[in-house]
Amino acid sequence: MLNLSGLGLGYLALRRWPLAAVCMAATAGLAFAALPARPEGVPGALVAAWVAVAVLAAADGARRALRRPLPGWPRPALVLGLGLVLLAVPAGGTVAYGSARDEAVEEMLLERLAKTDALAQRAAGRAGFAAGKADYTKAVEGYAGLAEDHPERRAAKEVPAKLEALYESVAAPYREDDHCEAVEPLTYLRGLPDSVGEKALGKLATWPDRPLADSLYACGMGLVGEGQAGTGGDHLTELLAEFPESKEAGQVGPALLTEASERTGALSDAACDNTSRLRALDALSEKLPAESVTGVSDKARSGVEKGTYACGVEEFEEGEFAEAAKTFADFADTYKDNKNRDKARKAAIAAEIAEERPAAGRKLPPAGTPGGARMELVVSNGGPGTVEVLYTGPVTGRVTLKACAGCEAYSSAAAGKAGACKDKGTSYPKQRLSLPAGTYHFLYKRGSTSDAVRSHSSGTRIEPGYTYTDCAYTVRGLGGLVPPPVDGAAWTPPPGGARDR
Repeated sequence: MLNLSGLGLGYLALRRWPLAAVCMAATAGLAFAALPARPEGVPGALVAAWVAVAVLAAADGARRALRRPLPGWPRPALVLGLGLVLLAVPAGGTVAYGSARDEAVEEMLLERLAKTDALAQRAAGRAGFAAGKADYTKAVEGYAGLAEDHPERRAAKEVPAKLEALYESVAAPYREDDHCEAVEPLTYLRGLPDSVGEKALGKLATWPDRPLADSLYACGMGLVGEGQAGTGGDHLTELLAEFPESKEAGQVGPALLTEASERTGALSDAACDNTSRLRALDALSEKLPAESVTGVSDKARSGVEKGTYACGVEEFEEGEFAEAAKTFADFADTYKDNKNRDKARKAAIAAEIAEERPAAGRKLPPAGTPGGARMELVVSNGGPGTVEVLYTGPVTGRVTLKACAGCEAYSSAAAGKAGACKDKGTSYPKQRLSLPAGTYHFLYKRGSTSDAVRSHSSGTRIEPGYTYTDCAYTVRGLGGLVPPPVDGAAWTPPPGGARDR
């Protein structure tokens, strides 16, 4: 019983000093290995060895004591009582060591918590969420691991507050009303339950839903208002897909309808910009669920129809004739029943002429047709390939002349002026125009031939009492077929005389 304490006291009673020393050395070695207490504890093999020594010492002591009585010892009572008391030594040591080891574990976990805090602080100190995302992820995983693996430890009980602080740090752009910047970090927070589990996050697992819906709506509508409907539409699409029952999802349709109305009402101020935005709204409404954006497409398309013509006028007045020509032509081709279709077709012709002859773009062609006398202008094609003649002035239009069979390009402008459209044996394709008096601008566009041909513009004034002729021909230059200044041939003058161009 005395030897079970591990101190070799039984051997001391028997005066077996070397054996007592062995027991004491075994206990001292165990204490040296165990102290100070560490989280991983004492190696199991060392504990087993100590127990084996104590048990063998007890058995050997019993064997020796039975053969050598101890005079003066009341053996049963004293030895039993003393042995039981001394058994408290290893038992108490075990309890004390367990407590010390438990405290060591607490300290280790608190140190681990501190390292995780450092990761979260480092992430918060970086410029932008993307730069700190990796550290945030490691911190969240560290907190979740503590809460899941050691739920009763002091460190684990601090995890909820630490996670709340991390969430606050990640969601900082949302608190600062930077909704577009907040979308990515809030989306990240919303996805954390999938990676670390809802149990570790507690009430934070669903916290990002509301601010993310708010940010998606605010950012999406903000971008739409700034003319970035494509990017804003991505946010609104995500909002309706992820949070279809949210308050914000219900606001999308009315907000887009209001935006379409405002852009339509502002067409007189910035027609092209607002028309572009209305087109984007129409395209966006086609991507979103129809039940969520009722009426948006119809409102936007109505505005686009009005705005397209207004945009053409804006471009024309600002001297952007190539753009205006395309805008007016597209309008006329698309909106065949619109009351402005004829005006757009005339404006497209004038804008095309003005590309080559800016004087033609000083004002839009008149909507009506002037009355009074008209003069005759006969335009003929004296060159290879078809030629399209565009004209604008008091009236605007275009005519196309067929190719002249057998006509060739001239070697010089002088040769063309002398011979164009004057061979009585040749039938020159021609058109007769009846024009009111006034200043006119012309554009001649030669059709495809074996060589490239540049367009040519010119101007003239049609006066009462004259008839006019015009012959289009080409001159072969270094760069291909080049139209000269358009030549003319006088007709037999009426009583008032004749004039040629």
